[in-house]
Amino acid sequence: MVMADQADAARGWVWRKLACGFAALIALGPLAAFGATSPACMALTRMMAQQKPGPVFLASYPTASAVQLKNAAYLYDNAIAALALIGCGQPGLAGRIGAAILIAQAHDRFWHDGRLRNAYVAGPVREVPVKLPGWWDGKEQRWVEDAYQVGSDSGNQAFAMLALVACYRAGLGRRYLAGARRLARYLTHSYGAGAPAGFRGGTFGDEPNPQISAWKSTEHNADLAAAYQRLAAAAGAASWQHWALRARRFVQTMWQPGCGCFAAGTGLQAHELDHLVATDAQLFPLLAIAGFAHHYGPKLHGILRRLRDDGGITYSVAAKGVWTEGTAQLALYRRLSGQQTRARALLRVLARARAPDGSYYATASGSLVTGFGLSTDPSKSRVYFHLPHLGALAWVALAQCGFDPFTLRRSLPEDRAPD
Repeated sequence: MVMADQADAARGWVWRKLACGFAALIALGPLAAFGATSPACMALTRMMAQQKPGPVFLASYPTASAVQLKNAAYLYDNAIAALALIGCGQPGLAGRIGAAILIAQAHDRFWHDGRLRNAYVAGPVREVPVKLPGWWDGKEQRWVEDAYQVGSDSGNQAFAMLALVACYRAGLGRRYLAGARRLARYLTHSYGAGAPAGFRGGTFGDEPNPQISAWKSTEHNADLAAAYQRLAAAAGAASWQHWALRARRFVQTMWQPGCGCFAAGTGLQAHELDHLVATDAQLFPLLAIAGFAHHYGPKLHGILRRLRDDGGITYSVAAKGVWTEGTAQLALYRRLSGQQTRARALLRVLARARAPDGSYYATASGSLVTGFGLSTDPSKSRVYFHLPHLGALAWVALAQCGFDPFTLRRSLPEDRAPD
């Protein structure tokens, strides 16, 4: 096992110098001061302060006891936490998560094509290859890994790309841009031209022959539309806009006039629509894609009312229960679209989800059924539990400081009509 600081030195990594630069903080201007007043920003900053120095992955569910969740650092949660730290005016802290992502990309135990896994072991990243979550099964007397965690979802990697571009834009170094480019090149292989054309879900399972997830997600394609657009702007390379436009067009095809909503995407049979109405499939297009807030926002009022529960919003029409992330996403959209009264009401609902340590619970109830089947067992529904959750904390921070993780600024995408 090679120590990562030795390997990094050989490859030009300088993560010990990732502390927040004064110039980068000044560049954020009023945003830095604004984020300092956010309870979620302060909790996220404290969480980072509790970690050992250097690159780090944060635990997604710090108090979890289940072996599948304990010490697991999901890529999506860490990427959105890095984006929230940028919004909170803490680019140096964001860079530590970004550095962990870069090391994981460069030092996978098998892959060398730029992809990232869905999860890593939480904690300092000091050994390579970067460790993946798993546990010892005493009954079967073998080491077990979760097939989803070791896979590579397209949407999770889109958020990692956004986080890396954000770190680069914050003045933390060109290696972040290089990592985003490498990830972007890998993700082009997930594009499927078969109708409806769009980016597939990614891969499921471990090496050397993971299963290809043929389904296509509205949320994933919205993520990728924004990630490729931000990369094109940061790199000054218009060629990436081609991929942003492809993802954007998929999201447009998912619009269902009959229900005034976006379908979740395609099902296991890629040509069939998944008509489940999920919150993120409604909100991410508005936050991520130019013109969508103006064109589709007013048309979504009815379905958003249907998704409301106890002042907040639930994960999908499959079940009731306040979903913290979704409620924060809606609060952020309301805030950036000028609906301040509604945004403040949602922020008050989010305050009820705050844990004693300052973090935020994933859901207000004991459990929240999503309506989607588990990748590892489609007969069972994916469920959120009443546990402190890094993703929830990060989204609340974004809502409180008014920072859109898709545009990397305190505003929605530029307003223009969809193509």
